[in-house]
Amino acid sequence: MCATCGCGEDQATITAMSATKSGHDELGHHHAHDHPHPHTETITLEQKVLAKNDLLAEHNRQSLAERGILALNVTSSPGAGKTTLLERTIRELGGDCPVAVIEGDQETLLDAQRIEAAGARAVQVNTGAGCHLDADMVHRALHALNPEPKSVLFIENVGNLVCPALFDLGEYSKVVVISVTEGQDKPLKYPHMFAAAGLVLINKIDLVPYVSFDLDTCFGYARSVNPDVQILPISATTGEGLDAWYDWIRSKISVLANPA
Repeated sequence: MCATCGCGEDQATITAMSATKSGHDELGHHHAHDHPHPHTETITLEQKVLAKNDLLAEHNRQSLAERGILALNVTSSPGAGKTTLLERTIRELGGDCPVAVIEGDQETLLDAQRIEAAGARAVQVNTGAGCHLDADMVHRALHALNPEPKSVLFIENVGNLVCPALFDLGEYSKVVVISVTEGQDKPLKYPHMFAAAGLVLINKIDLVPYVSFDLDTCFGYARSVNPDVQILPISATTGEGLDAWYDWIRSKISVLANPA
């Protein structure tokens, strides 16, 4: 059981999809996940769980960096449009570099199947009762997926803006996706997630005329919890704003390829 939020993390399963290439392991040895013993001091136990997660996350990060893989942890509430965004991104950006995806959901292979249909290799992580991915799940998924060197790896987290903020997966950056149908106050309701984000994408802006959502107000709320965060309004359906999203990805690829 996850000591941070109480979800069951021992039910996670990793499914390599049909197009996933097998190959020798280049990402290090598997670290078995030891479940923490019950403890009456919840805060102390949480710190131990997160400390262990962070050690494995750093291992993931170093392994990915050594192979020049840009890993982006994409988070959102359910229904914000993460998978639709990734499908379009794969089709329109995939010609620039290889793209692979780790898909996180509680159940089903549906999103991984959508990703493969869009043209990218995918591994599905089903968390069962779990409400987030952790570094161990991603570590195991990386072994199954074995992404190509100098590629982009999207980690589509479980739809949730709470626990994913706490769990480092070894990503280069967190990307938070919200939609205008959710309300402009999301950054105030979930400040930890927005504080951890390197980029916020405000999706479904083609629906702004039909909902009560003010972009400038949302921008202000996001920057009140993270003054340095970048914010891009987009529509994964119409394509509006996606060139800026692709340019952001390319800029991170360049930084990773040419570290200071």
